[in-house]
Amino acid sequence: MIRKIIIGILLVAAIFFVVASVFVAIYGKKIVQEQIEQNLKLKTNIGSIRLNLPIKVVINKIQLGELFKAEQISFSPDILGLVAGKIVLADLRVVQPVINLEQSAEGKLNLLELNKQGKPPAIYITSIEIQNGRFNFLDRKVTPDGLLVMLDKINITVSKVMFPPTSLNVKFKARAEILNQDAKQIGQLVSSGWVDFRPKNMDATFELKDLQVLYFEPYYGEFLSKKKLLSANLDLASTLKAKNNDLVIGVDFKLSGLVYAKDEPQQESSLPSFDLVKNTLDLFTDRKGNLDLNFTINTKLDKPEISISDLKKTILQAALNNLSNQPPQDIIEKVTDTIQQFKDFGEKMGDIFKNKQ
Repeated sequence: MIRKIIIGILLVAAIFFVVASVFVAIYGKKIVQEQIEQNLKLKTNIGSIRLNLPIKVVINKIQLGELFKAEQISFSPDILGLVAGKIVLADLRVVQPVINLEQSAEGKLNLLELNKQGKPPAIYITSIEIQNGRFNFLDRKVTPDGLLVMLDKINITVSKVMFPPTSLNVKFKARAEILNQDAKQIGQLVSSGWVDFRPKNMDATFELKDLQVLYFEPYYGEFLSKKKLLSANLDLASTLKAKNNDLVIGVDFKLSGLVYAKDEPQQESSLPSFDLVKNTLDLFTDRKGNLDLNFTINTKLDKPEISISDLKKTILQAALNNLSNQPPQDIIEKVTDTIQQFKDFGEKMGDIFKNKQ
């Protein structure tokens, strides 16, 4: 008797799956395209949609206007979640996604304006995997032709710990390459760790490796130096540890290989070249043009806030610590040179005022 019941259930399930597969194959593509275009106002193209066992939806070759495309998107809907009126997606996998974000000269992003009619259903994702993605950002606000920055070979995995069932512990791992407009690598991003949202605990790392700072000159302008930089590399390693919502961020900031263009000859009547920002970098960097800062930031996990004034004090203290670790003869030479430049600058200013009397 039990055997017949099991066979009957399996038979009904098989029939349901076949019917659902046929329905999805015939009508699924049209329904999904119409819903996306209606809500996102983007021309949508989908190659195909199918159902795989055990109840997995697979969407092939999807494109939403010029904003987004992916080779494949797959997920497993949770039936119990649908019964409860919620959309719960497990094992969401996005293969070779490409996102194109653009900022106009007026600072407007080409983001979507969602249809606000009605309340959209809540969507919960228990796990996600992004394979070999790309993110393109074209910023026309900083330069007329636009500065293009690309994140390539994006691989991200985010998974929720399933035991105990009430756990909100999420593990994650991410990696990406930073490319310039010529598709050459100019840096790398790596991050991994976990966060538990219930007790608000966290243990994670974030690394920015070998970033070629020179490419981002339109953003920092004369912040680093009023003199032209020929090269500079940035390495940043951070640890993020939280216990009962108290988040401590440890930062190891390394700026290396600072090379400046040769000084241009000054006219006789001009003021001596004294650049406070440039001299500040010279003061804290070693003879090889390296700047190594280590500092800590304390904030909250649920509402991370960083005071700019406190951050400046923290970085300055780290810079002073870095300076104290340099050879005494180097420090004396730097301070003497800086004082002399202040003196020359002051004398030149004095001469100008004397000539006006």
